[in-house]
Amino acid sequence: MKNFKFLLMGILATFLSQHTVLAQDWANLKMFQEANGSLEAPKENEDRVVFMGNSITIGWLNSRPEFFEGKPYVNRGISGQTTPQMLIRFRQDVVDLHPKVVIILAGTNDIAGNTGPSTLGMIMDNIKGMAEIAHANDIKVVLSSTLPAYDYPWKPGLEPAGKIVELNKMIKAYAEEKGHVYLDYFSQMADERNGLPKKYADDEVHPTVEGYKVMEPLVEEAIQKALKK
Repeated sequence: MKNFKFLLMGILATFLSQHTVLAQDWANLKMFQEANGSLEAPKENEDRVVFMGNSITIGWLNSRPEFFEGKPYVNRGISGQTTPQMLIRFRQDVVDLHPKVVIILAGTNDIAGNTGPSTLGMIMDNIKGMAEIAHANDIKVVLSSTLPAYDYPWKPGLEPAGKIVELNKMIKAYAEEKGHVYLDYFSQMADERNGLPKKYADDEVHPTVEGYKVMEPLVEEAIQKALKK
């Protein structure tokens, strides 16, 4: 019994320690602190682009590193992140890197409830916040549609497809109102369920190489549009 109490206390201490660490850096500001510090300032006439997002964004770099090689593209995706977390780290991971363009791809983890319940209005408020910070710092904004998802393997039954359709309408309307570029991945990738088919994502959420190959010419076109604004 005594040993069991010690074991229980050890497990509880470990849990509280891990919880405290997460609470202290909820937005994961440490993830790119070192990389940001070692990143040189943009060279003259360099069209630096920062990709801000979640696992879909960082997965792009991991799956298709050749797409980023030799280009002034900086990937700042963090797996599992929601828009409030991105908003907190936006100045550090975007503004302070002095890009000409930012690509914002976000929203699906909010709908999945990764950091708690979130309405579409709350998601839009955070996306608007990031766009406003970028605009105030002379950074061109590309607002990406949230990718299709029929269901989330890690949290099944939420029926996200319809919510994503509505969120994308809101993102597009805001982009048009403010003169930002709207990047429409959704219509090029969604199937008849408004989901992401297995030909583009094994788990129907995170793109495979084939999925990223669909996205790449679309983002390149959006970057060029933004640079001309």
